[in-house]
Amino acid sequence: MSTISVLELCAGAGGQALGFEQAGFSHAGLVELDSHACKTLRFNRPEWNVIEENLNSFDARPFRGRVDVVAAGLPCPPFSKAGKQLGKLDERNLFPAALRIIDEVQPRAVVIENVRGILDAVFEDSRK
Repeated sequence: MSTISVLELCAGAGGQALGFEQAGFSHAGLVELDSHACKTLRFNRPEWNVIEENLNSFDARPFRGRVDVVAAGLPCPPFSKAGKQLGKLDERNLFPAALRIIDEVQPRAVVIENVRGILDAVFEDSRK
């Protein structure tokens, strides 16, 4: 039985990655901007391909055909009540970058951690 591969965006310190690992997935890459989180990932799983890079400049085309799932835990402040709810005007809005990466990779499945309100904002923009 072959393993299912995953490319994680905004991987953080690896909580979701551990879940994927325990479910039998292999990691093609884990993309994270925070250097401390990357250090934690590398320390705990030196065999993982940790990519310390901003999603806005990350080129995911080399992963096309190599990844079954793109998973992302995108920042919620652009859309949440905890943030300023600036939506697409917030520099932390990584939804457009995630959609571009998904298009570049063409995975079989996508998992995006969702917060209340984010999909409403995305769909509202698409109706304009």
